[in-house]
This record gives sequence, C-alpha cells and structure tokens, in this order.
Amino acid sequence: MNWHPRGFGGERRPPDQVKRDGWREQGMLAVSVEDDRLTWPEKELIRQVGEKLYGRRQENTENHHD
Repeated sequence: MNWHPRGFGGERRPPDQVKRDGWREQGMLAVSVEDDRLTWPEKELIRQVGEKLYGRRQENTENHHD
C-alpha cells in the first residue's frame, strides 16, 4: 500500500506554484527583488517594504551569477 499524508511523498510542486498558492490561499507574497518579471519601480517597492519589515539586507561581496 502506497499511502502518504499530504505533503509527504508523491510529486513536488514547482516553487512558483507554491508561491502562487500561498498568495491565492493565504495572502502571503514571496518575491525576489531580482525577479526579471518586475519593473524597476516594482523592485524598489519590494525592497522598501522588505527593509521596513525586516531591516536592510546584508551586502554580499561574492558574485553568485558567474
């Protein structure tokens, strides 16, 4: 018998699907300030909200986009 509780086993949802479901079902928004789908003003708004709620991000001197 292959029975697994919800969230255990089976197929994993893609990250964007998890984010979409979180927004639609719980009003939770998970977004990167580096998301290419956002315009500069949208990215800046997200950055400002993040800093207001959680403080400034740590500066990262390493470049992970090589």
